[in-house]
Amino acid sequence: MQGFQEYLNEDRNTHLEHLEDEIINNGTKGAKTSIEFLKSIKKMLQGGKGGSTVSVKWDGAPAVFCGINPENGKFFVGTKSIFNATPKINYTNADIKRNHGGALADKLKIALQYLPKLGIKGVIQGDLLFTSSDKKTAVVDGKKSITFTPNTITYAVPVVSSGFLGFGANIYKEINNAKIGIVFHTSYSGKTMRDLSASFGASVKSLKKNKNVFFTDANYKQSEDPRFSSAEETAFDNVIRMAEGSAYKAGEFIDKIKKDKGPLSLGIQLKTFFNTYIRQGTKIEGTKRLANNFEVYFRDRLKKEIDSKKTQATKQKYEEILEAGMKILRPNREGLYFAIATYITLQSAKSVLLKKLNTIQSIGSFLRTKNGYKVTSPEGYVAIKGSGAVKLVDRLEFSRANFNMAKDWVKG
Repeated sequence: MQGFQEYLNEDRNTHLEHLEDEIINNGTKGAKTSIEFLKSIKKMLQGGKGGSTVSVKWDGAPAVFCGINPENGKFFVGTKSIFNATPKINYTNADIKRNHGGALADKLKIALQYLPKLGIKGVIQGDLLFTSSDKKTAVVDGKKSITFTPNTITYAVPVVSSGFLGFGANIYKEINNAKIGIVFHTSYSGKTMRDLSASFGASVKSLKKNKNVFFTDANYKQSEDPRFSSAEETAFDNVIRMAEGSAYKAGEFIDKIKKDKGPLSLGIQLKTFFNTYIRQGTKIEGTKRLANNFEVYFRDRLKKEIDSKKTQATKQKYEEILEAGMKILRPNREGLYFAIATYITLQSAKSVLLKKLNTIQSIGSFLRTKNGYKVTSPEGYVAIKGSGAVKLVDRLEFSRANFNMAKDWVKG
């Protein structure tokens, strides 16, 4: 499980880790903390205090940082590049033109025009949902709606709407009038930009309302709907016990593979192996078959690397990596089997929680296909417990679409 500051640092470049991947990242400790996350989220949904908080992963893009630079008291906007060795901090349109280009620069200029009106104190981070040119009118799910597609998911708000949990009945009017929409999820504090300290969550209660800006936070809005029935609770608890049992039997193996973080190491290749199934839209199931397939996959991947090298010295380097991996695999085939079983079982438990979390009616989310709009769940959720954080995503539903979606705003 990542510490939150580690997550923020990594999030500037990559992604927050999936809950089930923690058994590969951190071995038995990762398995234990993943199971603790699952138990605490279930307790939260039951109305108790499980120690976890959950926020919704809105599929917004790009990430926008904004607020008051503590060093000079000036309002700025920027991207992850505000943390570069040579920071790109934008106070004026001229700064944006110099630091960025394309569609990204256009969006930052709109952010700089309107976000200062919110009276932001400190520095906060959010994901952009739309600017005026991103909003469209379409018939979605049989209803005339205003839509926007910041990344992979299309969000739709019907013209005639009674509102959603956490949003009022005027949400269509608010979005229709707004020049920019953003969801805030992280706040920062510190005396200098370089030393900013991050805290998960961003309170929007103190922000000033402005008709040109639609803003919200990422907090999960809970109702009575997600509570477990007695039968559901029993079934979920049984899955958790299965995960605990298989994780115990996989312990020696997953503790060995967590140590080597090289790109061709056994652990990293196991994650890559699972991702090949996700990219293809294939469910990860059949533990024995997967264990056999992974051993073949790992050997073939390293042999391909060896064959691509021209010098004997370089070939030997990758032959040693292959042999090191096989030295772990050969005597630990049972450990690999139970590691995969744990991975699958954690995914199963996660899926139960996702179905419960998704019962809350919020702004409609859809995937745009050649045949129209397909109803989909939110991108996922972020679970925070203590100083750790993991993401809960239906990887077959969302990750596969995200792997292959072009991001127009990336240019610049």
